[in-house]
Amino acid sequence: MNKNNLLCLGIESTAHTFSIAILTEDRILSNVKEVYVPPPGEGIHPYEAAQHHIRRAKKVLDTALSKSGVCMKDVDVIAFSAGPGLGPCLKVGAVIARTLAAYYNKPLTAVNHAIGHIELANFFAKTVDPVVVLVSGGHTLVSSYLMKRWRIFGETLDITLGQLFDQLGRELGFGSPAGRYIEELASRGKRYIEMPYSVKGNNVSFSGLLTYAKNLIKKGYSKEDVCYSVQETAFAMLTEVTERLLAFSEKKEIILTGGVAANSRLQEMIKSLCRVHNVAFHVIPSEFSGDCGAQIALVGLLQYKSNNVIDVEESFVKQSWRIDEVDITWRD
Repeated sequence: MNKNNLLCLGIESTAHTFSIAILTEDRILSNVKEVYVPPPGEGIHPYEAAQHHIRRAKKVLDTALSKSGVCMKDVDVIAFSAGPGLGPCLKVGAVIARTLAAYYNKPLTAVNHAIGHIELANFFAKTVDPVVVLVSGGHTLVSSYLMKRWRIFGETLDITLGQLFDQLGRELGFGSPAGRYIEELASRGKRYIEMPYSVKGNNVSFSGLLTYAKNLIKKGYSKEDVCYSVQETAFAMLTEVTERLLAFSEKKEIILTGGVAANSRLQEMIKSLCRVHNVAFHVIPSEFSGDCGAQIALVGLLQYKSNNVIDVEESFVKQSWRIDEVDITWRD
């Protein structure tokens, strides 16, 4: 089997985004997505999101193939996001991947969505052995690679940063994802309001912060000041646990990835930490920070090259699937 210049088609469908990408080991040929947007003030309804993915699937696939300049017979392997995520949404991507793999007789590989965020960031930054800060709607954790797995050295004990912003956004009348609205409001905040700061060991907790912020909004506090204060507090907590892992691991670089990595204030705070400790700072390009097919295609290709594939009949989805449960077959 010739594993040079291979093409992988990756399907992402863990939550609100349905995306398909086609890439080689060193180049992303296409990365097409359609995002389900719930009504203002509401969160993601899994069934409605899954129906959105079903309706958009053919268009996204056709566009991805057209933009990449290849056809299905040229594809060497098909990858899909097997978890973690919303069950109905995961099933849509899995069924499409299984169907394509069976019809075109292609190898199939199941990808952990969160590892996709990590490896795609490493792909762009060319990092070797970083401390990883992964922040999104589904994840808030700090990690480092050790003994064939991405190990978690700190994480959220309740809701993620993305969920914190989405739920605060719904309180303010925005639909999910609401991170960009919270960041915009925070940029206009002028006064810091003391907020609950909860770091337990090397883990963080955001639920108390959310409740406190909601109550302030109901009392008529400036929404700009509340958002500013929530951001400063939540990011300070995350920066603290990141610094602890950096000191413990003695790594020489930090990489920030996931949907919330696009937040400029969070980037500024982690970058400041890097300056203090004289380590390199990297952040995933904003175009690829959110959920996308490229993260699935990249890991799918790495897995295929290390003989980590599954039979179509053995394909699966896992709504809960931690990164430290996954053997990394392509790293030393």
